[in-house]
Amino acid sequence: MNGSRLDYRLLKLQAIAWLVLGARERAGAVFDRMLAAWPQDAYALASRAHLRAQAGDHAGAIEDARSLVGAHPQRSAADWFNLAFLLEHAGRLEESEAAFRRAVAIDPKLDRAWYGLGLVLIRQQRLAEAVAALKRNTELQPMSPYGWYQLARVQIDRHEPEEARKIIRHLKGFEPKVAAQLERETGLAA
Repeated sequence: MNGSRLDYRLLKLQAIAWLVLGARERAGAVFDRMLAAWPQDAYALASRAHLRAQAGDHAGAIEDARSLVGAHPQRSAADWFNLAFLLEHAGRLEESEAAFRRAVAIDPKLDRAWYGLGLVLIRQQRLAEAVAALKRNTELQPMSPYGWYQLARVQIDRHEPEEARKIIRHLKGFEPKVAAQLERETGLAA
């Protein structure tokens, strides 16, 4: 089925309208129609992947996200991040790591991809690599406590309490609640 530009625009508007109205199943059916006519359409693939993930169809979401990055590998680091996130959720850590690495290769400043990569590496017990990824995340997002928190936890797991203490001291300056939580969890005082 081939469609015209007008057909495409009308279907896209219809899908958006269904989404605004909260009719996700109907929007999904429109995305199905769009992909029947334009199988590699980035908007429809990304949108259907998102809908599938929200509906709990993680296998379908991964399939669409893979199709998206396969058809448009350099379009967006966010596409690779989304695929990596879905793969991590599915416990497919090696594939997730590869997708996070692709995301940061496309956009080295994508802080959330560095954070996700750090989490995947932690789950794989590759702590030295996790430290490097989390340090990059904290360089890009110095005021976000999440990367700092995970970095401190990894330093404890690596038997580096002084490094963890430095992080706790640092967090006290802008996130005292997170610093206090780390002190309670680790038994370390800054």
